[in-house]
Amino acid sequence: MTASGLSISIHDLVEENAMLREEVRVARRASDITARLVVEQFAKIEDILQRLEEKADAERKLGNQLSEKLRESEVRESELARDRKRLEGMQIVAINMMEDIAAARATAESATHAKSEFLANMSHEIRTPMTAILGFADLLDERLSSWESLPTSDDCARRDELVEHIETIRRNAGHLLTIINGILDLSKIEAGKIELERTCCSPIQVVGEVRSLMRVRADGKHITFTTEFVGRIPTTIHSDATRLKQILINLIGNAIKFTDTGEVRLVTRLLTDGNEPMLQFEVIDTGIGMTPQELERLFQPFSQADTSTTRRFGGTGLGLTISKRLATLMGGDIDVNSEPGKGSCFRVSVTTGSLDGVELLDEPDDAMTVQPDQPDHKPVAASRLDCRILVAEDGPDNQRLISALLRKLGADVTLADNGQVAVDAALAAVREGHAFDVILMDMQMPVLDGYNATRMLRERHYTGPIVALTAHAMSQDRQRCIDAGCDDYATKPIVRDKLVETLQRQLSAHRDATAHPA
Repeated sequence: MTASGLSISIHDLVEENAMLREEVRVARRASDITARLVVEQFAKIEDILQRLEEKADAERKLGNQLSEKLRESEVRESELARDRKRLEGMQIVAINMMEDIAAARATAESATHAKSEFLANMSHEIRTPMTAILGFADLLDERLSSWESLPTSDDCARRDELVEHIETIRRNAGHLLTIINGILDLSKIEAGKIELERTCCSPIQVVGEVRSLMRVRADGKHITFTTEFVGRIPTTIHSDATRLKQILINLIGNAIKFTDTGEVRLVTRLLTDGNEPMLQFEVIDTGIGMTPQELERLFQPFSQADTSTTRRFGGTGLGLTISKRLATLMGGDIDVNSEPGKGSCFRVSVTTGSLDGVELLDEPDDAMTVQPDQPDHKPVAASRLDCRILVAEDGPDNQRLISALLRKLGADVTLADNGQVAVDAALAAVREGHAFDVILMDMQMPVLDGYNATRMLRERHYTGPIVALTAHAMSQDRQRCIDAGCDDYATKPIVRDKLVETLQRQLSAHRDATAHPA
């Protein structure tokens, strides 16, 4: 090889070497870039993987939480299922209890109805013969009183003895009536059928009437009975005067009964320190008193302090029970303090109603009307009954009694022993042109009772006055008679003056209506 050729080859090699080195540098630079890119990509991949791992952890935690919640939900659902079963069981028990309560209520209502019916029938069965007993006792008394002069002293002694016997009959019959009235009152209170007639009344007048009545009993035992007012007393209150008198008479009657020596006082005062004004009555006696043990059962029905008290003084123990329940119905109460051998103090309070505009008296005694002591038996009204009366009554004794009373006063009496006979007789008299002036209709009779007999007469356009005569004394008996078509109402035992007054009132009203038709 020549020198020039060799020189060209070395030059080429140098150039190739330079080119190779350049390529190596470029390759290295590209490799560095690629490595850096790879590192960066690996960093990104690691970051993504880290995020994915964190997300996976979060999802695992969430899954665990969801699983826990699911387990809790399953537990709660199980508990709810158990609770639902318990609730269903309780509902079944409640339904059974409601059915039992309904059955018990129905039984109680049936028992109450049966008791009311029994008491009504008992009232009728007792009051009906009591009418004859008291009525004929009055007739005997009148007959004896008409014997102004008797031939011998023995005859006078026999008359006085008969008068004493008659008073014994009256006294014991009255006691029996008090018992039956007490039982009926208690029954009406327990059944919630008693109705208070709250009207404007004078407490001062109530005290005056009670004083007039009870002073006779106190005088009979030779003990002092006084009334007094403490402080200012309202001229009027809004209350049931009849029931208030009943309470006071019961309390004062007991005080007199259990007091042999000393006094009984009735103290009246107005209380204004509570939410509403109250009138308080204190019945204070110097009687036998009571122990704490006796006080505990004092207001229980048919109970007295002890059996020896009942044997010594008599009584059913109903008066205090009825009085306390009446006082409660009137917005108040009764309480008592007592000490054996030193007497008792009963305090009864009743609401007065609003006292706005009501005058308060400083000297109530001056406003009290003085009433004379009333005898137990008033004379029969002297007014005559010149009329025709149909008496529908099934009891022979009461037929004789009522007809004797009415005929004595000038009435023409026709008797009917049941409702059907009364209807036939009344309609026949109308057809014949001499209708009865009034019908006295017993409401409890065989064949056809007085209620249906009266309805039948009214349905057949009978317009004459009909006065109900009944021994029933339960609530709303009067309204039942009026609803049946009766014009008025009288009870057994017969109070003669009231019966005559009722008959005269109906006769007068009918004559006025006939003389001046609408």
